[in-house]
Amino acid sequence: MAFTDKNYDLKNKKVAFRVDASLKMGTGHVMRCLTLAQVLKENGANVEFICRKHEGNLVGKIRSSGFVVHELKVFEETEVGTKLAHSHWLGATQQQDASDCIEILKAEKSDWLIVDHYALDEQWQNRLKPYYEKLMVIDDLADRNHQCDILLDQTFGRQQGDYLELTPKGCKLLLGSEYALLRPEFEKFRKFSLNRRKDGEFKNLLINMGGTDPDNITGKVVDRLQTASIPEGVIITIIMGKTAPHLQSVISSANNLPYKSEVKIDIDNMAEIMANADIAIGASGSTTWERCCLGVPTLQLITAYNQEFIAQKLDKINAIKLVNIDELVKNLENFQYWMKAIGENASKVTNGSGSRTVLSYLL
Repeated sequence: MAFTDKNYDLKNKKVAFRVDASLKMGTGHVMRCLTLAQVLKENGANVEFICRKHEGNLVGKIRSSGFVVHELKVFEETEVGTKLAHSHWLGATQQQDASDCIEILKAEKSDWLIVDHYALDEQWQNRLKPYYEKLMVIDDLADRNHQCDILLDQTFGRQQGDYLELTPKGCKLLLGSEYALLRPEFEKFRKFSLNRRKDGEFKNLLINMGGTDPDNITGKVVDRLQTASIPEGVIITIIMGKTAPHLQSVISSANNLPYKSEVKIDIDNMAEIMANADIAIGASGSTTWERCCLGVPTLQLITAYNQEFIAQKLDKINAIKLVNIDELVKNLENFQYWMKAIGENASKVTNGSGSRTVLSYLL
């Protein structure tokens, strides 16, 4: 199921993405950019990526998806003056990063430059201006100034006022979970997933705490499940990335669970697995929108401070059950009291068509 439409003509348009993944920042930024890149490619655009080679990068993943990747080396941080909250994620100064990108982009002006990075702001964007026609920024934080034509923040509950003073007049603000960048398979599996939840059964548990999970929240969840009294015969599926530093210890712990369990690594059928899960335990990152699209009742944990806004907004409308690690087992054992309502409310947050909607604005 591809988002291809005869009205979308991007043939021979050049689109460049500036995005990174690492053990610190996780994989979500790259994965959502890959989703949009695939939609652009299917509609005729020539798409390339620029990525810095952090530990835990996804350069191989991007290339295996059929895209050219320009690699930038990591430097010791030398930023001076006012820093952004996430400057330490860049692996260079903004000045250095801009210079590196200019060397790549100067050969041919991009029709669109799309940047998804908490460590870059208007300083970087202004330096790159001669090398692109238009700029789109993907953000979640609303904590720095941008000079862009489109700003996308797929956070549920985000308001125009959050960005009006951070963006130039005339910038198109695409705000809210209706713009969530989900792969087409999530929209494809949505009907199946919602229909199978009507019986309220609990037979399959999905655990996914992000691609890298550097703090080993997955391991802590598995430890709690050792003594949980959940229905006999429940099958537990744990999803992790191959770069996750605690992967082997999680596999070892999962093997000792008193329930049938499996650790799946770098899977490419997440929508199918989620659709067949009755309950999920997950982090409050970008996979939140995938679970909502499929109406998966979720016990959700905050694993980074930038996830608090999302989690609290969704918990307030009863679209997730926000818990801490010590509350996990009790809520899982009492699933029948919250599972159905949480799943139904989650399904109203996003319907999975966000990538197509964003594509229309890029035209």
